[in-house]
This record gives sequence, structure tokens and C-alpha cells, in this order.
Amino acid sequence: MSSDNKGSELKPNTINFNDELDKKGAFIRVQSSFRNFISSSPDAEFKPEANRYHVYISYACPWASSVYHTIQFKGLQDVIDVSIVDYLLEAGGWHFSEREGSTVDKINGFKYLRQVYELSDKNFNGRVTVPVLFDTKTKKIVNNESSEIIRMLNSEFNQFAKHPEVDLNPTELQSQIQEMYDFIYPNINNGVYRCGFAISQEAYSDAFEKLFNALDKVEDILSKQRYLVGSKLTYVDIRLFVTLIRFDCVYVGHFKCNKKQIKEYPNISNFVREIYQMEGTKKTVNFFHIKHHYYESHRTINPYGIVPVGPNMDWVNEPHNRTNL
Repeated sequence: MSSDNKGSELKPNTINFNDELDKKGAFIRVQSSFRNFISSSPDAEFKPEANRYHVYISYACPWASSVYHTIQFKGLQDVIDVSIVDYLLEAGGWHFSEREGSTVDKINGFKYLRQVYELSDKNFNGRVTVPVLFDTKTKKIVNNESSEIIRMLNSEFNQFAKHPEVDLNPTELQSQIQEMYDFIYPNINNGVYRCGFAISQEAYSDAFEKLFNALDKVEDILSKQRYLVGSKLTYVDIRLFVTLIRFDCVYVGHFKCNKKQIKEYPNISNFVREIYQMEGTKKTVNFFHIKHHYYESHRTINPYGIVPVGPNMDWVNEPHNRTNL
């Protein structure tokens, strides 16, 4: 093998996101395709039942991880199992393996997640995304919008949950939660992607400014109260956490979000520590998958797929001070 092609021979056929860019080179996320709901209503097609539903996730994906997080917090592990896709996202889409904590497709035995989509809709030709909430009885995808799956898991399975008292979307806080989510999602959750996938300086600079202005606002909020909408942990805290836990190890370098690291924000970093150290959270965080997915899958950003050795993420295990609030 000549030195000229060593890198190219190892380069997989990875996915690109050129179809999700606007005319200014800004990243625009595609909408989820399946938007049905699990409900106890008598006429509901999808009713809450133990061991009927299955969730397909990726450890790398923040949206999917927030769903897995909800399963852990509610104590639904014994009634809703998960299959975990491989960390490498290639042109063929998410696939299954058994390396580094990935699993086979436990329900259908498929090689690719696309096959689950096509089982549900033989004419499907859209983007295959995680998470996926799948009905094993009808062999249909119920929903692939993470925020909606979270709300279903939170409210519709309490009779089966080990922790039915955990309510991540309490009625009295729903307007505040939605207001906060409407701020967090475009500026931080999706903001890091808008930085990373921008293909013009204008689009990148705009996303960068909005991202760090939003982080400054969150730092101020968390200096006064324990969680984003007060003293109670809600799903909007989980939605923020899944982006923050990936920030220092991926987004700072890979997505050029390099003004500050999360560990440099006193209140945000302690917020991250607290949630990371809660029971069940560590099962949802796989730093190997996170780093290797982004750096190996996004070859338009990182052509040779070289994965950095650092950074040291031990700071997430240090004691937090959030009980003082």
C-alpha cells in the first residue's frame, strides 16, 4: 500500500447533511416522520401495555439519549427494552452491531434501522433517525419525535413504572417548561449543530453568537435556582443535559463551539454534575460512542476520521453544590 492512499482506503462511505442546509449555508433540521401517540383512550390504536413497545436508540444522539434517560428515571426498563445502534453512521444509515456496547436489533433481527422504517411503511424514503418508538404488536413505528416520546413515557406508563411518582412534565409547570424548551432547543440543543454543519461564515457566526448568549443566560438562571424552571427536575433539564454532557468532549472542537467549555461555567457545570450523578444517568452516557460517532461519521467536517484522545471528562464525577439552592 502506498503512502498516498492509506487514509482513503480506510475511509467509510459516511453520511452528509447537504440536504439540510438553507441558501445561507445554515443547518435546518428535518421534521420527524411518525407522530402517533400511545394513549389509554378507548379508541386509541396504541394503548399502554407492558412489553409491547420497543425503543431504538443511539448512545451518540442527544435526542435518543434523552428518551433513554426518561426510561431510566421512570423505572421502565423491565417493560420497555431498547436496541442500541452502532456508533458509526454511514451512508446506509444507522446499523446494528455488538461492538462497544451496541446491540443487535432485538425485535426484528434487522441489520439496518431503515428496515424498521420500511417495515412500518414500505414506501418510506425519508431520513432515518433515532429514537424510534416501535410497536411490536402491529409492527409499526408509533413515533420518532423524541420530545413526544418523552411525554408519552412520562405519563402513559405509570401503572408499570418503578417510579410513577417521577413526573418530568407536571401540569402546573407545563407552560414554563414549554417556554424554556422553546429557548433551549433552537439556541443550544440545535445551536451546536447549526455551528458544526454551517457551510458559510455568516451562518456559523450567527449560530455561535446565539449559542453562547444562551449559555450565559442559562448560567444566570442556574445561579438563582436548582433547575431550569425552579426547584423541580423536569424534562427540559434532561434535554439541556444531553447537549451539555457532549459539549466539552465533542462540540468544542468538532463543531467549533470553542468560546468556553462547560466546565468553565460554575453553575452549569455543577448542574451537569448533579444530573450525571443521579441514579440511572450513567447508563445513558457512553463517551466512546459519543466521540467516535461524531468524529468518524462526519467526514465533511473531519475528513480522516481521526478521534482525539482527550479531553479528560473526570470533572463530571466531582462533587456538585446544587443542594445549596
